[in-house]
Amino acid sequence: VNEVAAAIGKAAAMVDGPLMLTGHSAGGHLASRMVTTTSPLGAMVAKRIRMVVSISGLHDLRPLMFTALNETLNIDEREALSESPALLRPVQGTRITCWVGGGERSEFLRQSALLANIWTGLGAAAQSVVEPDRHHFNVVDGLADPEHPLTRTLVDE
Repeated sequence: VNEVAAAIGKAAAMVDGPLMLTGHSAGGHLASRMVTTTSPLGAMVAKRIRMVVSISGLHDLRPLMFTALNETLNIDEREALSESPALLRPVQGTRITCWVGGGERSEFLRQSALLANIWTGLGAAAQSVVEPDRHHFNVVDGLADPEHPLTRTLVDE
């Protein structure tokens, strides 16, 4: 999380104007984590974020504690609670779309709906979009087309 915030800070120093963040899977987690009230982003950079699109993001890390993957991740309850965007408050004025493929595993669909629902209740402009006929590995393909709804969601203000 700190490394991503530092990278965004460096990139922000190279360009003027609004920033749009996106990430896929664990990257979706990191993009959404950047717009929480406990984000390590600097205030000047954070104010420039206009839109976040979390693509098939992991927003609640607690279920990962009970998977074989956690042998590598070593997520404990403290970390899951402090790093799960769905359990944190969004920065006031946050705009986020949780984009997920309709053919993805049910957990990715659940996680996208979860963050959109919780953050809407906390005042964010949040929505969940399920793109039909997409799965975890091709749901990002729309970003290659400047007119695709995924790309338009990210860049249109």
